[in-house]
Amino acid sequence: MSWAKLYARSRQVPVALLLMAVCTVGMRVLVRDRWSVVFAELTLAAGIAVAAAGLSGQDLDLDRTAAFGWLPRRFGHLLLIGVLAAALLLVVQAPGPVQVETSVVLRDGAGLLGLAGLAATLFGGQFGWTFPLLWAIVALFVPGGGDSTAALVAGWPVQSAESPVAWWTAGILFGAGTAGYAVAGARR
Repeated sequence: MSWAKLYARSRQVPVALLLMAVCTVGMRVLVRDRWSVVFAELTLAAGIAVAAAGLSGQDLDLDRTAAFGWLPRRFGHLLLIGVLAAALLLVVQAPGPVQVETSVVLRDGAGLLGLAGLAATLFGGQFGWTFPLLWAIVALFVPGGGDSTAALVAGWPVQSAESPVAWWTAGILFGAGTAGYAVAGARR
């Protein structure tokens, strides 16, 4: 068996892909004509969260003894989660009457992915789902018309595509999360 198959199995990738598809398609079917940036953000967060739960293997000591570099594999794994979650969301929303802008989906996917990487780095791979889901839920309760920087940062996932604060927040989260996870890996 090749290292790629072993890696995928040890991180529950097949199950994560199935759950990501179920979350995305299920949410789209449930909300139908009420589709909006809020539902897209929750769907993206759920898709990333189910896949992020597998950001560490079964035995971290065994992972650390590998004879190859983990940095590109960790980085690739994290990026694959984000690309698949965003692509699946864009495909599922395409036939509907209302579509969230592609730039918003990509921005939110990048930021939520960074949050998954941060959670895995700080608390362990099995907790990679916590930060993306938590921030997605918190963003729902931020007042929509808030002009304060704190409100804009807290509600970045539901901001419009023209919001520079949302782009900066997502970019910083993406950079910090992917770098932290790629370099350090999941915490024990």
